[in-house]
Amino acid sequence: MIESRKINKIAVIKVGGDVLLDAQEISGLAKNIQQLYQQKWNIVLLHGGGPQVNQLQSIYGLTSNKVAGRRITSKADLKVVKQAIAGEVNVNLVAELVKQGLPAFGCHGASAQLIQATKRPPILVSGGGDQPIDFGEVGDVTAINAALLNSLLDLDLIPVIATLGISQQGEIYNINADTTVVQIATALSANLLLLTTQVGAVFKDLDHPETRIKSINPQQAKDLIAQGVIQGGMIPKVEEAIGLLQQGVETIAIVSGKHSGAFLDVAQGSGAYGTRISL
Repeated sequence: MIESRKINKIAVIKVGGDVLLDAQEISGLAKNIQQLYQQKWNIVLLHGGGPQVNQLQSIYGLTSNKVAGRRITSKADLKVVKQAIAGEVNVNLVAELVKQGLPAFGCHGASAQLIQATKRPPILVSGGGDQPIDFGEVGDVTAINAALLNSLLDLDLIPVIATLGISQQGEIYNINADTTVVQIATALSANLLLLTTQVGAVFKDLDHPETRIKSINPQQAKDLIAQGVIQGGMIPKVEEAIGLLQQGVETIAIVSGKHSGAFLDVAQGSGAYGTRISL
């Protein structure tokens, strides 16, 4: 642990479950986070675990059900979500960060009501047709316990948060990591928001790395969604990033942690990695 750090900036990082299935990805992620930490960034991680949930569902004989990249969660599914995300994924991610000498602190959204939520009513979603979708045991975030997060940061810890929410009545909900990370970044007035995925950027053609789109504005993003270039699970990532641009976050990017220095590169704006989203 680095002592007596004068910290001026906050980075909020969303880690996709696909990243955590690949040894090279998770090792690179931890090293990139270490580099930010050594440059005196305060860091908060929020992670999902979709692939791990799918794997555990198959063991239980359950079938994954998604609409436009968003998971529908039955009561049986919620049990699996808790086991996979707050269990295996959180522990393994914390362990990898500790291996890099980082003070990672594993927790979940129900911890001291870190992420407060209410049950989501049926809603219309982009790419989901013209009828409202009932997402089941899925919650919408109503508040972030920023005081708790700031207290953890004051202790020089790196909170590693599993994406669960809790209601005032103690009901647990599956929550969308892309939506929630925006709420956390807003609550902390973060300087940097990184949405990490194994793909690591928006591409016009995934089979051709040279088609990486280095930067986009909100209108270009909407056009790419309409054209089908941005699709599936990338849609909510981009939409939530667009919604945050007016709220003071300086830099938002979709990036992979596989390459050493990628996070610092994005923070500095050189454009060698990822896709930056800006006004």
